[in-house]
Amino acid sequence: MLRTCRVLCSQAGPPRGGWQPLRFDGGAFHLKGTGELTRALLVLRLCAWPPLVTHGLALQAWSQRLLGSRFSGALLRASIYGQFVAGETAEEVRGCVQQLQTVSLRPLLAVPTEEEPDSAVKTGEAWYEGNLSAMLRCVDLSRSLLGTSDPTGNILMQLKVTALTSTRLCKELTSCIRRPGASSELSPERLAEAMDSGQDLQVSCLSTEQNQHLQASLSRLQRVVQHARARHVRLLVDAEYTSLNPALSLLVAALALRWNSFKEGGPWVWNTYQAYLKDTHERLRRDAEAADRAGLAFGVKLVRGAYLDKEREVAQLQGTNDPTQPDYEATNQSYRRCLELMLTHVSQHGPGCHLMVASHNEESVHQATRRMWELGIPLDGPVCFGQLLGMCDHVSLALGQAGYAVYKSIPYGSLEEVIPYLIRRAQENRSVLRGARREWELLSQELRRRLLGQGLGARR
Repeated sequence: MLRTCRVLCSQAGPPRGGWQPLRFDGGAFHLKGTGELTRALLVLRLCAWPPLVTHGLALQAWSQRLLGSRFSGALLRASIYGQFVAGETAEEVRGCVQQLQTVSLRPLLAVPTEEEPDSAVKTGEAWYEGNLSAMLRCVDLSRSLLGTSDPTGNILMQLKVTALTSTRLCKELTSCIRRPGASSELSPERLAEAMDSGQDLQVSCLSTEQNQHLQASLSRLQRVVQHARARHVRLLVDAEYTSLNPALSLLVAALALRWNSFKEGGPWVWNTYQAYLKDTHERLRRDAEAADRAGLAFGVKLVRGAYLDKEREVAQLQGTNDPTQPDYEATNQSYRRCLELMLTHVSQHGPGCHLMVASHNEESVHQATRRMWELGIPLDGPVCFGQLLGMCDHVSLALGQAGYAVYKSIPYGSLEEVIPYLIRRAQENRSVLRGARREWELLSQELRRRLLGQGLGARR
């Protein structure tokens, strides 16, 4: 059956008629209310102001002291929080998702919890266990939002591994992985066996305390994926800094051995690949081939990457080679190569390979849709698209209206939980915020059209 699917997918070829590029000209903004467009324009312009992004947390604290928590919170809810966050309660999240579904967009829920690399050391396992409970609730919420018992397998959720294990352990594991002779002791197979058996895992390069924390972390990861599999929710693991990524990839590989088999209906655990890193194309090619040899399904979220400035700063301070591409065009070229690699892989492996094209770049989206047509990949098949909630709606809406599977990354939670998370994301995505100029222009055009009385049929 699987071979038949692969052959059909690879031999399908382009359908009759020529490929028609989608128009990202804001025409789909007629699906949005005037209030939504106005808030989007104001907030996106505000977020492109560098001092706000750089000093966001300090400005938030100053606002609370000056205006009081209640008024300051109301202001945030009406602006930044309202633009980028689904809400605090399950009912608010459900309302946001229902609005997205009316315009053919899908939710990709994200728990706004993570441990920063330089944060204070957490004592004990309580903080991570609390995050585990939040992740399990997020799985349940993701499942309930579909509104049907049919296990379609198209429910996706983001997973931040550094909410379940310490960044210090990840750094230590990365150091261990890079040492000669560490391959057998820190193999995905050994970690997968420890996850399944629950037996103590002893790694010689780790201290007793670190080994205990690793065992607890493996147990938490196993419980999340086990619950997600039972609820038919696929988990997209976020990539982070290069000092952490080898450890994160090791953990994902261990989970993949257990949960990404075709027998399990995988892939249930996807990894994220950052095109702004020099070695990404080679790693992606190697990992795809390894999954194929092992008889595993393969899930990928392809992004450009968000830690460019920090990675270069760390490399300079440590006197190491800069792991990032030399410039923006080199990153674009890397993304194009990775995208071509994965779309070809999808066309050859059918349902055994899933890809999220996570990009706000119109050229990348055009490339993906054109190659999907040429390779005969169905619109609502194993390839989907992803953008952030509150941004790039001119692309998301056009894709959704054309019948593609489009997800919006949706954080949710209280102001206290989400605002620091949003500010960190803004600091990491400065180039994306600065590059939203075209979106501002399209929003301005649509608002002018309505205000001049030419859009009487537009939603209010």
